[in-house]
Amino acid sequence: MTDFTDLSALYINTSLKREAGQSHTALLMRGSASIMEKQGVSVEHLHLMDHTLAFGVSYDMTEEGAPRDDWPALWEKVRAADILVIGSPIWLGEESSLCRVLIERLYAMSGELNDKGQSTYYGKTGGAVVTGNEDGVKHVSMTIAYALAHLGFTIPPQPDTGWIGEAGPGPSYGDPVDGTRAGMGHEFTQQTATVMTWNLMHLARMLRDAGGYPRTGNDREAWARGERFGWEDPL
Repeated sequence: MTDFTDLSALYINTSLKREAGQSHTALLMRGSASIMEKQGVSVEHLHLMDHTLAFGVSYDMTEEGAPRDDWPALWEKVRAADILVIGSPIWLGEESSLCRVLIERLYAMSGELNDKGQSTYYGKTGGAVVTGNEDGVKHVSMTIAYALAHLGFTIPPQPDTGWIGEAGPGPSYGDPVDGTRAGMGHEFTQQTATVMTWNLMHLARMLRDAGGYPRTGNDREAWARGERFGWEDPL
């Protein structure tokens, strides 16, 4: 078995539930996280509604007039993690508003570079967990995965999982239904969650062992000095 014990994962839940224990998304995220924990990965859960995340695309929005901004402290957790999993419910087919704010704050840090002149997100892997009772799992997952990839995260094969009930009002993941709980025993969700989790760990392991990405072709500091890594404008 591969040794994952030196890896760390951060699960950020962008549910709009005030209480973390009431979040259906958190429940599915815990299923994924438990696999990592069994493999010795250091896992931390963060319920974003427990914090004040100011709107904006700067490191600390209090410097631009926000009365409070917890992002600088949260950013240290993101920076330290090898694996980032973002969880979101579906509202009108889209990710939660809080998920959008998180993506914007992650974007705010995309100018930070590692010691190779690359995005500080290089070498990290990312995934998505989505729940709801309407269509939209793939759309929300696509939004999260693209945002993470664009910022510098490496996205593994099958990087998302989700569960939705029937269209319209109805139970969400984990709700009691006829003596059981909605979504439990749903093989597709179980499989996608398991595959996502293992692929995140495998990819994080490979990136850590390889020392991240080589700097050739993606060194922003070299680009600023005039290096073009073979690029010529096409005629």
